[in-house]
Amino acid sequence: MTGGRGVVFDCDGVLFESRKANLAYYNTIFEACGFPLVSEDEPDKVHVCHTAATPQVFAALLSPKQSQQALIVARGIDYRQFLPLMIPEPDLLEVLQVLHESHSLAVATNRGHGVKELLTFFGLDDYFVTVVSSADVKRPKPHPDMLLLAAERLGFEPAELLFVGDSELDCQAADEAGMPFVGYKNSFDGQQAVNGHRDLLALLS
Repeated sequence: MTGGRGVVFDCDGVLFESRKANLAYYNTIFEACGFPLVSEDEPDKVHVCHTAATPQVFAALLSPKQSQQALIVARGIDYRQFLPLMIPEPDLLEVLQVLHESHSLAVATNRGHGVKELLTFFGLDDYFVTVVSSADVKRPKPHPDMLLLAAERLGFEPAELLFVGDSELDCQAADEAGMPFVGYKNSFDGQQAVNGHRDLLALLS
């Protein structure tokens, strides 16, 4: 495993606990469309809402016709109303402050444009050299496109970086990008995992 030059972070589930915020966002859209809401007791659907890009969520949970309607409604929803429901992961700020001194940091997330507003809302935007969202690439994770773009923007080869993610989509994207991967509070395919940001800091020290 490398990561000596820089670290790329997923957002949801790594920088923030965001399941409640994401579920509220999608249920606001579904309610406006007259579609059934997703319950917290439906873990598979909640997982999709938590990890996939918006078009992927709609494709997984709705019919093609419903997806088109939901996409139209989604354009009118301001995600900023859900930001107070986001919870930064424990020790996040302290670890970013340390890593920022020795590593180039980036975010690669299936969120759209709103991720930059999210980081600004919590005062984290200055720690990252670049932020790559699903709006920046044609193919979101699990495709490798956003990780390759993050590496390009950081000025390093993918193999010189470390991607920290919490889902199968993240693991697959890292594998296809040729970027070393560490699971955050999850382990995939025998990949190394950490239980929190202080563990990550120890791993990189």
